[in-house]
Amino acid sequence: MKFLSIGALVAIAVIIGASFYVVTNFDSEIAQPSNSEESSNVGSIVDFNDSVNGFAFDIYREMYNDPNNSGNIFISPYSIFTALAMTYEGARNITAEEMRNVLNIEQDNGSFHKYMQGLYSLFNKNNVSTANALWPRIGFHLLQSYVNIIETYYGGRVSEVDYSNPEKAADIINSWVENKTNNLIHDLVPPNAIDPDLTMLILTNAIYFKGIWKIQFDDDNTTDRTFTTSSGKKINVSTMCLTNTKNLFNYTETSKMQILELPYSDSNISMLIFLPKKGYTVSDVIDYLNKETFSNLINSMSEEKVDIYLPKFEIKTPLYTLNDYLIDLGMPTAFSDNADFSGIDGAKDLYISKVLHKAFIEVNEEGTEAAAATAVIMPLKYGGGSSSSSRIIFDCNHPFLFVIYHKKTNTILFMGNVNDPSE
Repeated sequence: MKFLSIGALVAIAVIIGASFYVVTNFDSEIAQPSNSEESSNVGSIVDFNDSVNGFAFDIYREMYNDPNNSGNIFISPYSIFTALAMTYEGARNITAEEMRNVLNIEQDNGSFHKYMQGLYSLFNKNNVSTANALWPRIGFHLLQSYVNIIETYYGGRVSEVDYSNPEKAADIINSWVENKTNNLIHDLVPPNAIDPDLTMLILTNAIYFKGIWKIQFDDDNTTDRTFTTSSGKKINVSTMCLTNTKNLFNYTETSKMQILELPYSDSNISMLIFLPKKGYTVSDVIDYLNKETFSNLINSMSEEKVDIYLPKFEIKTPLYTLNDYLIDLGMPTAFSDNADFSGIDGAKDLYISKVLHKAFIEVNEEGTEAAAATAVIMPLKYGGGSSSSSRIIFDCNHPFLFVIYHKKTNTILFMGNVNDPSE
């Protein structure tokens, strides 16, 4: 297949992850539901989130097994999923079938988009900020049916852009991204990704998350401790300590790992840490996890007294290209000349040339701040191509996996592994 030079018709879906405070209400419609409606709708969303979580573990496993990603990895599966979901709405025939399978979608399209609307509405309650936008080229015709779906179920607004000036167009969109991520994600759309003649559409979505620990770590207890990387290298890292307290934490374990929940204050958002036991690795943990085992582990947790040692860390990722991972998962047609995205503009002239992702997270004594962005670039086809004491010790002094998830719906929002906290 011939790909265009970097530039060409672009349709980018950007999802930014970064700040959840309090999430106590839910509605699957834009209107506020009653309490009884809320409980019913949450149940439906939980069923749906098997799709999000199934995709999360699939894409993360692909990335982790790539030898090029040997260090710390951090992504927002929800971000990538939502970007692809909006792209999927325009897919037809075999292209849609493959994307549907990769996204683990078992519902009809109408139900699927209602679920996405439900998550969008839920995450926009109580200081959670999410936003979507369509940035079509001036004069480019989007099917009204496609626009209606994005506006109704994703809350997307439409703003025309003059792509004949790539630098100015990129600045407009990147400024929007920076604003929606508290200035954490920069330069998502490089000017050379915009072809002044062929770029027709950029689609963006943003989420901002900042969580304060329900039980904060005391700065005075943070000390340098030894952390052993996956290669066996021993390094000194600034490690937060929470020990000998009366607080109880949700905890469980298996023969391979310890699992600890660290909740954020006044919210339904928590961090789960999966710490491999001696003789096991993060790879063993990832191989074990899927949507079913993840749910089972959460259900098996109980309150325990735990002494916690957690290194402070910050991960600022490079710009990941997700093409090969998604192709390997089973959606090659979307990246080929046989792609059918006629649901976007009424023609079969678009395909995906790149799916890009960029993310950031900082974890310290106070809490967590995170951001992520996903870009789906679509050119025209033509023109180119357990402890021995009474207290449990949870000592993150070696590589570990973590997720940040919404407890009421079990939706995985962010996912990462720390191999070297000093990187």
